[in-house]
Amino acid sequence: MSDCQGLGDCDDARMQRIYEYLDGALTHDDIAEIKDHLDGCPDCFEQYDLECVIRVMVKRSCTEAAPENLKNAILDRIHSIRPVEA
Repeated sequence: MSDCQGLGDCDDARMQRIYEYLDGALTHDDIAEIKDHLDGCPDCFEQYDLECVIRVMVKRSCTEAAPENLKNAILDRIHSIRPVEA
């Protein structure tokens, strides 16, 4: 059973533990405790779910390559601002 019951009583320390859970940085006992807490705490589960979405978006954006025309436009702009030294 949750110690906060979705009443907004969870603190930053609890959220830090949830981040550690997402990072895979907890022991088996700690993982079980966090899972139990998330099952019983809608506020923490909502934050957990949001963090999952954010992590997926960041991971996806880190693997996408910029289009060549964008890369070229950026390089052209850099060179127009600061000419290449000879």
